[in-house]
Amino acid sequence: MHPIEHLRYVARAQGADPASLVDETAHALGALRFDPAGIVVACRRIVQRHPFTGALWWLCANVATSAEPFDAVWELAEQVRTDRTGAELAAALPDDATVVTIGAPGVIATGLVRRGDVRVLAFDAAHAATGFVRRLERHDVDYEALDAGVAGAATRAADVVLIEALAVDPTRVIAPIGSSTIAAAAHAWGTPVWLVAGIGRRLPGQMIDHMADHLESLTDPTGDCGLDPWELDVELLPTSLVTAVVGPQGHVPMGPPAIVAECPMAHELLRTSAM
Repeated sequence: MHPIEHLRYVARAQGADPASLVDETAHALGALRFDPAGIVVACRRIVQRHPFTGALWWLCANVATSAEPFDAVWELAEQVRTDRTGAELAAALPDDATVVTIGAPGVIATGLVRRGDVRVLAFDAAHAATGFVRRLERHDVDYEALDAGVAGAATRAADVVLIEALAVDPTRVIAPIGSSTIAAAAHAWGTPVWLVAGIGRRLPGQMIDHMADHLESLTDPTGDCGLDPWELDVELLPTSLVTAVVGPQGHVPMGPPAIVAECPMAHELLRTSAM
């Protein structure tokens, strides 16, 4: 496949997990050696089409600011492929834990299938959890699919609530829709809320500003979209509801040391390119 067509394929992809998107994007960008001047524009277009996928912003920011972008892109893809966050989550969970999840969290799933003693209370949002629970089934992980109406009871009974970050800075998380429901319910009952933030999810605040502004524009009644907030796939969550962060370095209390940006601020990605 021609690199430009490959990039268009990635840009159009819907529903793919961040790790797969990073891998496909890395292969497409790596094939652009014949047009090195176009790599920044290509990166900009990718994040425009996947505005809330933090791992893609991380990849593109590191590539766009690198002196050797075509070497960097493969190193970054390898970091995602060897991300230890799932293993660190598996190690941190208590024995025989009951955990609450929302949606289709890929990194969380990787951690849960490593443990044979967890019970998963899985909440759905916009029918996104189907693939997640099938993966649990394949690995014989005990789970129960629940309705949002029992979020309070479920989070009270759980040992920990797990929320997967799509992107995060010290004060805000871009998370799957429904995350605020289970986080707030857990906070009310004193149940720990762990933010699972794999490689590439910790971003500079200006990138999270951009995502937050984009969320507002999508729900602006005077704008082109005019969506209701509950029609979106993602939402903004304050980190004040988070107890701890699980990442490639392990389980650490929520706080600034746990959320250090993993990429430079690449202002060129915030400009608009014709699609």
